[in-house]
Amino acid sequence: MEKKILNTSNAPAPIGPYNQAVRYGDLLFVSGQICLDAGTGALKNASLQEETHQVMANLKAILQEAGLGFGNVLKTTIFLTDMNRFAEVNEIYGQYFDDAFPARETVQVSALPRFVNVEISVIAGA
Repeated sequence: MEKKILNTSNAPAPIGPYNQAVRYGDLLFVSGQICLDAGTGALKNASLQEETHQVMANLKAILQEAGLGFGNVLKTTIFLTDMNRFAEVNEIYGQYFDDAFPARETVQVSALPRFVNVEISVIAGA
């Protein structure tokens, strides 16, 4: 199988030595997304709700570049800096999936890039 790199201008450019996503066979591995606005490069983090919606918008843009959507997501990983705010993120996250929720883990971390509060990565299948 061939590894194919995917990048789109509709999601923020990587801020390090990685790509937005890598397709391998029928699987798409999407790098963790934070609340960077693709158009301005600014953080959209006036609230945790705004931050989470921006993360999900970035994931959606990358999935769409691959011809996929949230219905194709098999697994997500959510990184939070404060597990006490899990319910806030979970409420917004759930709005992006139909009844077929993916597998998931959520972990608390001490810090995230650009000192944001949430980062989410996904694995999707074609």
